[in-house]
Amino acid sequence: MTQDELKRAAALAALAYVADGIVVGVGTGSTANHFIDGLAARKDRIAGAVASSEASAQRLAAHGIPLLELNDVDRLPVYVDGADEIDGGMSMIKGGGGALTREKIVAAVADVFVCICDDSKRVSVLGGFPLPVEVIPMARRYVMARLTALGGLPRLRDGFITDNGHCIIDVAGLSITDPCDLECTINQIPGVVTNGLFAQRGADVLLLARPDGVMTITRSPT
Repeated sequence: MTQDELKRAAALAALAYVADGIVVGVGTGSTANHFIDGLAARKDRIAGAVASSEASAQRLAAHGIPLLELNDVDRLPVYVDGADEIDGGMSMIKGGGGALTREKIVAAVADVFVCICDDSKRVSVLGGFPLPVEVIPMARRYVMARLTALGGLPRLRDGFITDNGHCIIDVAGLSITDPCDLECTINQIPGVVTNGLFAQRGADVLLLARPDGVMTITRSPT
């Protein structure tokens, strides 16, 4: 199977977590796009969807799936999204597509976070994928200096502006052995909107697509 076929397999497996009548939180990126395409077949059985980016909102609308604003939703039973990396503790790096802030907000509201990805995204230690950090533009230079002091190699994502009007700094060279601590540390830097570590609110369910099928992994109780 190709990587895209594996992504699609994981995405379609997530449809099992979409009950009739609910509002679904929908992520952003190539794997989430497969989920949106699969969700179209049952659009008349759900109350609607909350998108984590303008791109996902456009794709949902193109399928005729009702769009809802998060502020108008009382409850979000499930959020389905991919990951750039995920470790054994269900912490993730997200934000390769630049939608990390809205993704983090929607994930925080959801009762269950279902992560969909192919097996190339499973790692023992996060950090091989550069960590995205969304930054208010005037603070870019200061934030980059602070990220360098933390041992990272920050680089501005040239020509990219988030849906929120901010820039992205991608931080390479990190070996993230304590994702929760680093998530908090970076978020405390003035000028940082948020970073792409999803550790304080990690995935509850991982649907990991491999050539021999989709493996279901659930978060261990703490």
